[in-house]
Amino acid sequence: MSHKLLLVEDDENFGSLLCNYLQLSGYEVNWKNNGALGYSAYMQSTFDLCILDVMMPNMDGFTLARRIKEKSAKTPIIFLTAKNAREDLIEGYRSGADDYLTKPFDTEVLLLKIKAILNRYQAEENLPESKEIYTLGNFSFYPVSRKLVYKNEPEQKLSPKESLLLELLCQFENKVMPRDLALKKIWDESNYFTKRSMDVYITKLRKYLAPEPRIIIDTYHQMGFQLRVNKA
Repeated sequence: MSHKLLLVEDDENFGSLLCNYLQLSGYEVNWKNNGALGYSAYMQSTFDLCILDVMMPNMDGFTLARRIKEKSAKTPIIFLTAKNAREDLIEGYRSGADDYLTKPFDTEVLLLKIKAILNRYQAEENLPESKEIYTLGNFSFYPVSRKLVYKNEPEQKLSPKESLLLELLCQFENKVMPRDLALKKIWDESNYFTKRSMDVYITKLRKYLAPEPRIIIDTYHQMGFQLRVNKA
């Protein structure tokens, strides 16, 4: 089943070309040429992702994004805009953007971003319920109290982000935990600085878990990380 996208773009030529391109790429697309029509379409249907221009008549993209988030906070949004000032980027993310592309842009890059965002949201929806305790070899991890215990040794108290990251790795045990999912869920945004921060936290977790050589956290470049526990 193809994903359903809402495209709101007031430039008739660009909107028509982009709509056709996305349809040829396998997506079901509902294209509207102003913010008010886009909001009306969103309220009358369900969409997997919204692609919004910023400067539009009747309702700008930032306002439209906020109204979309009021109805469904989980709806992913990508902004397309000719505005690239720092304050515009900040306003875009504050309005609920998952990503932000400045015109002109590479349509292949847009497709990759759409796929990554949809995969992240799907992975988040399919996460198993949190456990009170996770057993990793000879380690016991208690996410609520943020305690990591190895055998009978003194417990390690994890920081909030360390605990959230380890729990997410546990929920994805033996599967690749998407990097973007962790960044959005724990850091609330994905950028160069949060990516570097997460790498630091992964290094810390590897250090904490080092007494148990069976526990491995693999890195998959630009994809994410995988926690696995080898058999004894």
